[in-house]
Amino acid sequence: MKITGEINSFIRDFVKDLSDNNAAIFAGAGLSKSSGYVNWKELLTDIAEELELKIDLESDLISLAQYHVNKTKGSAKLTRKIVEEFSHQAEPSENHKILARLPIRTYWTTNYDSLIENSLKQAYKVADVKHKLTQLNITRPKRDAVVYKMHGCVSDPASAILYKHQYETYYRDHAPFVTALSGDLVSKTFLFIGFSFSDPNLDYVLSRLHTSTIKTHYCFVKREDIDPEEDPEIQQYKRRKQEFRVEDLRRYGIQPILVDKYSDITDILKEIERRYLKRTIFISGSAEVYGGFGKESALKFIHTLTSELVLKDRRIVNGFGWGVGSAVINGALDAIYQHPEKYSEDQLVMRPFPQFASSSQDLKALWEEYRQRMIGLAGVSIFIFGNKLEGENLIIAGGVIREAEIAIEQGRIVIPIAATGFAAEEIYKLVKARPELYEPHKWLLTVIDELADPGLEWPEIVKKIAEAIVKLDR
Repeated sequence: MKITGEINSFIRDFVKDLSDNNAAIFAGAGLSKSSGYVNWKELLTDIAEELELKIDLESDLISLAQYHVNKTKGSAKLTRKIVEEFSHQAEPSENHKILARLPIRTYWTTNYDSLIENSLKQAYKVADVKHKLTQLNITRPKRDAVVYKMHGCVSDPASAILYKHQYETYYRDHAPFVTALSGDLVSKTFLFIGFSFSDPNLDYVLSRLHTSTIKTHYCFVKREDIDPEEDPEIQQYKRRKQEFRVEDLRRYGIQPILVDKYSDITDILKEIERRYLKRTIFISGSAEVYGGFGKESALKFIHTLTSELVLKDRRIVNGFGWGVGSAVINGALDAIYQHPEKYSEDQLVMRPFPQFASSSQDLKALWEEYRQRMIGLAGVSIFIFGNKLEGENLIIAGGVIREAEIAIEQGRIVIPIAATGFAAEEIYKLVKARPELYEPHKWLLTVIDELADPGLEWPEIVKKIAEAIVKLDR
């Protein structure tokens, strides 16, 4: 899809909110639709037929559910419908997976399914799920994200919010949820995803957005489809009504993000992830010897490079490679402690490799999984040195080569500093043979060539990399 100026502005601002740990998601039924779950109209089709009503003619679906409760003197069938429709296992969608990988710590949803918490689990994150009042004052240990299922969960269908009377008394019966939501709306930037203007939950959710905050939130809105066989007056009417509804969102502090098709939302989320990841740098390398640099100069080079990247507001990921890891730590912490009001220790992620096999995996398999996950945290990978002793012989570090291969497989930006020699030089030859890897950033190939000059002094290397990292953000 073509990224317009408005969408580009949204992506830039939302990436900043992600970097500041200030982003939240509010998910509607549309987020789960592509995974095979029903929307509200599909959920209530049988209910409408039982009432001798036509679901396509109904717009107030919450009232429709209430009519059925009134007629049957209970909600047993509605509860059974939830169990039938949402109990089957479904795979999280691509949108679920992208959101789970991003540093989003707060999710609100009106959905009954478990796709959000399942996608977080797949991303190796601990979800603290809250779908009833008694769970609100209990904090799950080591949680990575909180998932507020404000209308209930398929695991407890009898307590789900389904019909109009429950919505009308929600403020009173579920006041702690309303209070928690109001607090998040004041302090976080929400992205509403999966809501349509026919979603009965949207109006009820919007009614809770009347707060004193001037915070801007965002909502994906799909433009009305144009059916060439439909009456032109009806088409014009639908578009005009959507324009009014879109404009009304701004009344609640919600900026609509208009897309032509649902797949555009996935493309936007991918771009958000790509730009966010570019702000995290993986530094790969190991060194028994430092070639023409000499040990003292090499360690100073690594220290200064890492420090400069932190000062550019980047996060550093490192596997604590032999002869390199300590200098990475020292450089990052030096920058952080000199400016504690601006930078934090969260900008340094150290992942020392496990030295013993687990009960279920041998060490080689464990290291491969470890590398995959570690490199997945960063959008840019820098490779330096890369040698080790095998017995009495100095050899190229195969682990550093493998990390470059993984970075390429994951579509990351690879920057080998071939001037440091060893594995970095081999990786330079590898990427030079594949210029298509730098298609979005062709200018970077020139920089990589310059970094291959063995006569280049290390302060100049640091300068060139720092400039390239900043340029990648543009």
